[in-house]
Amino acid sequence: MKVATVSTLWDYINRAMPWNNPKTLTTDEVYSVVAYILSLAEVVPDNFVLSDKNIAEVQKRMPNRNGMTTEHGMWDLKGKPDVKNTLCMTNCATELKITSVLPASARDAHGNLMEQHRPIGPARAIDTSKPGDAKAAPGAGAAASAPTKVAAAAVLNGADISKKANCTACHAAASKMVGPSWADIAKKYKGDAKAPAMLAQKVKAGGAGNWGAVPMPPHPNLKDNELSAVVQWVLDGAK
Repeated sequence: MKVATVSTLWDYINRAMPWNNPKTLTTDEVYSVVAYILSLAEVVPDNFVLSDKNIAEVQKRMPNRNGMTTEHGMWDLKGKPDVKNTLCMTNCATELKITSVLPASARDAHGNLMEQHRPIGPARAIDTSKPGDAKAAPGAGAAASAPTKVAAAAVLNGADISKKANCTACHAAASKMVGPSWADIAKKYKGDAKAPAMLAQKVKAGGAGNWGAVPMPPHPNLKDNELSAVVQWVLDGAK
């Protein structure tokens, strides 16, 4: 409804999508995605095949096809403005002070932001697996720095924990030993949202059945955060 031209939509998808791997779609795939989006907006039927031969015809169906106009205040200072408001340019602040910060308790709540940022363009997300600068936060002091210390302590090394628990006596990176390889475990539970909690409990309690009759000994001495760290390390490829 906002985009005035099909070519704008096509060009954006061609250059920027998919989000995690831009510029990998073929020309035919871009046409297919655009046609699918237009079908959801009921601009074209759901079985429509978009191509360079009929894109001009589809342009005539765009809801906002006449929206590209310069007859407004953005282009013409004497023209009719897009919005109306009261002009306020008195007592303006001369300095900006950033008062909003990411709380230490929520810093890594959704994983490391740096790993979720697209590897294209100049901007980069911060590494939230590391503690922030407590001095930069408002109200910094003993109370403010305490959550940061907790966040730093929560970053554990799964490889070190696997050695500490002697997991490598029965498991190897890519080949079966007494138990399955790390690669086979990661492959079996890929995309399973319940796997981390289930496997952590399995490592702690021990047992048999998932990979044959040979039992895995329990590891009651591992703390909950250590169990979570080693399981996630395995599911991420044990690197």
